[in-house]
Order: sequence, then C-alpha cells, then structure tokens
Amino acid sequence: MLHEDSAPLRVLYLGGTGTISASCVRLTAETGMSTTVLNRGRNEGGRELPAHVESLTADVADEASLEAALGDREFDAVVNFLSFDAADARRKVAFFGPRTRQYVHISSASIFAKPVRQVPIVESTPTGPNPPLPYATAKWEAEQALSREENVTIVRPSHTYDDANPPLPGGWTVIDRMLRGEEIPVHGDGTSLWTLTHAEDFAQGLVGLLGNPRALGETFNITGSDVYTWDQIYTIVAAAFGVQPRLVHVASEMFPLVAPDWFWSGETVGDIGHSAVFDTTKIRTFVPGFAPRLTFHRAAARMVAWRRDHPSLVQADPSTDAVLSRIVAAYHAAREIFTAGAPADVRLAS
Repeated sequence: MLHEDSAPLRVLYLGGTGTISASCVRLTAETGMSTTVLNRGRNEGGRELPAHVESLTADVADEASLEAALGDREFDAVVNFLSFDAADARRKVAFFGPRTRQYVHISSASIFAKPVRQVPIVESTPTGPNPPLPYATAKWEAEQALSREENVTIVRPSHTYDDANPPLPGGWTVIDRMLRGEEIPVHGDGTSLWTLTHAEDFAQGLVGLLGNPRALGETFNITGSDVYTWDQIYTIVAAAFGVQPRLVHVASEMFPLVAPDWFWSGETVGDIGHSAVFDTTKIRTFVPGFAPRLTFHRAAARMVAWRRDHPSLVQADPSTDAVLSRIVAAYHAAREIFTAGAPADVRLAS
C-alpha cells in the first residue's frame, strides 16, 4: 500500500507482541508497509516479530517517555492496542492524533449490551455498560470518549486467539487439567454459541483498513465465521491433544459466587455466557479480500505444536487450577445437597 508519493505506508503499533497485535504487525510488514512497534521492550509471550520491524522502547503511559522515543515523527496510521479506559483513550488520541492521518483504536466486542438484542450482531447493535464485566464497561467508555474524533477508526475484535493463547477460560491450565484427566467446569449447559477468530485472520481485516480514508470515523466488528458451542470448543481442543474431556456443566451465575475475583467469572455472566454470532458484511465491504481461513480444528493442531515447541511458556498456573477445582467442587457439593434432600423420583431423574 502506497502514498500518493509512492512511499510505503508508515504504521506505528502501540503494543505489538500480544495475542492479537503480533499477527497484525507481521502481516503489516509482509504487505510492504514501514512498520514500527512501540512498547516497554518486553516480549513475554514468545511471539517473534520480523527482523525488519522497527522496535522503539518507551512507557506508553508516560508522555515524556513517548516524546523521547518518537521525537517529531509522524505516521500514516497509529494502531493502539493498549488503551483500556476513557481517560487513557483521551490521552492517547490527544498525543497521537496530530501525528497521524488515521488513529486506530482497538476496542472489544464485549461492549455489546447483554443479553444481545439481535442476532447476528452488527456494528449498530446496542452497546452499553456491562456491570458484571468491568473490562467491557471500560472499553465501552473508551469508545464514547473517542466518538467525536474525526480521524479515528474503531475496531472491535471478538474472542481472538492464537497458537500461544488457547481460547479457553483458564488457557493452558485447562489443557493441563485435560491431560491429567481432571474435570473441567463449563458455564451453562455448554450449548451457547460462540464465535472464535484466529489472530492471523483478524489481521487481514485490520491491515486492510490501514490507510483507507473511507475508514475514518467508522467502527468495525472484525471476527471470523467459526461458530461453535462451548462443549464443541472444549472437545475440539481435547481431541487435538488426544484425550477425552471430562466436562462439568455449571450455572454461569455460580462462577462469580465461587470465584468472585477471577476474571473469567465476570465473563460467564457478562459475555461468554451469552451467544455471540456476528455479521461481517461491513468489514468485507471495506476490505474485499477479508476471508478468514483458519478453522478452529486446524488451529487446535497448531496449539499442540506450540505446546511441544515452547514448554516454558505453557505451564499451568496453580492459582487458576485451584479456582477451577473450587468451581468443580462447588458443583458437586450443590448436586449432593440436591440429590440427598430431593424426593426419590427427582433423585432418580437426576
């Protein structure tokens, strides 16, 4: 993609080594754009970036640090993966807005009001605060803070994952439990529909928007079309690792009761406990080449390879494992109380 003066598009990423952003950086560089990444210089996820990507080190929360790293440089597009609330969104657009033709704010599809009022979800589906999930509320407030900015493009990923980050509540710890034959708590009855998007597929949509003047002032849902029930998601991952999952269905409302401080507990009632299927007409209209290719079955096989090749990065987290065990134990305790005190015909039916 070129300027009018035939110079490569200059793109700056804030972040660049995370689950979603690393794939976007790689594709941006592969497309021939001049690609710069700015972050604190830590890459704890093991995601390697192309050698010709420029890397700048700064504290993105410190304007003086940003000034020192960037000087008076300008970019054709700045993509911010690192703003999570309204105050920071305002600071970042005030700092980077004058330095770029296009400021891309990465929001989240979790901002849609729950329960969702229409399916499939489109960009105009009502959004709003999400009390069970503070992260979603903060992202919604950040969007509101940017609503009057003229050179802003807002992008909403849904549940986006990559080989290093399985899309399971609890991540690699869940897979470790599967391999040990431990029970896995699944919210609800496991049949709600959920959309999964591999980061490499998301990158097609995002990179396709960079430098497009028609995208200014617009908001886009960028998701794949891979839709599964949660039971299917767990079963596909387990099958890739050659095991049969032991799934326990737990009421979504029980998760925050048993583990109120666990991030995924808020998710069960504020996001993943609801079906989420998206209409991607808008991103396909603006980016005609957007065509997600990686089905979850194929991606699960790649997770097996990642686990084999990066053993130090896929260790189970003891605290997460304890939370999962506590939820499973609460389920069995409730079941025992019910079956012990219920009439004989109800006990037999259960």
